[in-house]
Parts: sequence; C-alpha cells; structure tokens
Amino acid sequence: MDRIKKIKELLEVTPTDAFLQHALALELAKQGDIEEAIRLLRKVLSEDENYIGSYYQLGKLLEEQSRVHEAVSTYEKGMSKAKERGEQHAYNELRSAYEELIF
Repeated sequence: MDRIKKIKELLEVTPTDAFLQHALALELAKQGDIEEAIRLLRKVLSEDENYIGSYYQLGKLLEEQSRVHEAVSTYEKGMSKAKERGEQHAYNELRSAYEELIF
C-alpha cells in the first residue's frame, strides 16, 4: 500500500496525531508537494510546539523554497524549544542548520 494513503487512513482514526502528521508531511515533500508539507508541519507545531523534529524539517523545506527569513525564524524557535526541553542533540542539529544558513 502507498505510504501516503496508509498514513491518511491512520489519520482518519487519530487526526491529531503529531507523529502521523509529521510523517505525512515528509512523504508529501518526497513527492514534491512542498507547500502542503510546509502547511502540515506548521499545523503540527501550532498544535504541539514541543514537537522539536518538525522545526528542523520545516526549516529545511523553507530553505529549499528560498524562504530564508522564515527558515531562520523556524530554526531560532526550534533551538529555543529544544534548549527549554533539554534536548541537546536536537538543539545541535537545529543550530548547525541555522549557522549554515546565516554564515
């Protein structure tokens, strides 16, 4: 079964599942539906601002679309949340992406 179809079926049962929404966004991005992937990642973060992995993925997609200001802002918020939650590995990944973008 197609991954996108399977994830959508699972989301019918648990529509607010951040993991499934995040996974769907990544699958859509792989297929080139970048704007929908961005929309979904923003939705994940609006519903759960502590879903740290979505900041990185959203930032990367925004970078690919040359939306640098939005990507920088996303990385900054993600770094803040990661630091607040004590997630050092996530913080380091976000900081690395951030520094690559601004330097």
